[in-house]
Amino acid sequence: MYEGVLNVYKERGYTSFDVIARLRGILKMKRIGHMGTLDPEAEGVLPVCLGRAARLCDMLTEESKRYETVMLLGVETDTQDTTGTVLRRAEVQVTEEEVAEVIQGFVGACDQIPPMYSALKVNGKKLCDLARQGKTVERAARRVEINRIDLISVDLPRVTMAVTCSRGTYIRTLCHDIGQRLGCGACMEKLLRVMAAGFRVEDSLRLAEIERLRDEGSLEDRIVPVERMLAVYPAARIRPEADRAAYNGNPLEHSRVCRLPEKPGSSAELPEQPDPPGSSAELPETAAGDFGAGQPEMRAETAGTMESEPPFEPSAAAAGCGTGSPSGSMQAAETALPAPPDGARFRLYDSGGNFLGVYEYRRERGCFKPWKLFLPLREQEPADTGRTG
Repeated sequence: MYEGVLNVYKERGYTSFDVIARLRGILKMKRIGHMGTLDPEAEGVLPVCLGRAARLCDMLTEESKRYETVMLLGVETDTQDTTGTVLRRAEVQVTEEEVAEVIQGFVGACDQIPPMYSALKVNGKKLCDLARQGKTVERAARRVEINRIDLISVDLPRVTMAVTCSRGTYIRTLCHDIGQRLGCGACMEKLLRVMAAGFRVEDSLRLAEIERLRDEGSLEDRIVPVERMLAVYPAARIRPEADRAAYNGNPLEHSRVCRLPEKPGSSAELPEQPDPPGSSAELPETAAGDFGAGQPEMRAETAGTMESEPPFEPSAAAAGCGTGSPSGSMQAAETALPAPPDGARFRLYDSGGNFLGVYEYRRERGCFKPWKLFLPLREQEPADTGRTG
């Protein structure tokens, strides 16, 4: 069974659920999830979690994402994109300088009212279903963060831009709001997601490519292990007598946790508590319901200069972060783990080198409490080697 995160290129015409359904057939497995919905006409990065990695979905959907979009000025529609019914057309009488100035005014925190044509639910009903029935309901504005907007080209009435934004941001609503501020109206014409959860569009795989790699037996090389996704957290291991408690999901005494040897040249100091995946410090959906027909050719050179973590290298990651001891360090002599700051999180491995999950240190109780578990299958549970405190 495959396990880890696969960088999938969602092609135009597929819903995100369609992609998951196809992958279940291709990979012959059921436990699959994705990190952030894209509408059928949108394209680009759709990180897919396989096996135990499905537990990552709620953690990594919080990360910022980067899009390239084409905004069409002078047209307003009921869906805020070009698939909808045109509500208004207006002459575009703005300059490139005015467009650039207004666009930059949206950088930072702002409130967005979700569009009626979206997958959000109100009183248990999807807004898009209500909209198709001709109904309009009140939607509360939601606070979102636009980290940055890079203008790629301006060829009025079309404006191509790259947007890095927080989860919950609607790109088509951003286009609509920009048009409102310019006075001529606007809607979204194309959308390509170029980055999500650290995965980049140039490294993504289409479904046909995934099938080919499966048949060749080399698909594993493109799957990023769970540990690699959580590399922001320092690693430690537990003593053999604590294995049983760990597999039962119990907190672990500080004395039962050992430090992994430092790599040559690395700092001996314990790091401060890292920002978890999804924090603003990482610039890490935009919202379900975004549409566009973006093409891979839309990628701009600016996308390569964004301030984010470097792209994953699945082959190297799989070689160094798979099941078993990380980089063989489990064979080294035990080293006492100094008391970390309260709330600090660690990747913990059992005494045999199997990845257990992320644990959070509780200084008051002097123990590590499970925060997100990725326990191996039960048949891999080590034998009871003794009692733990």
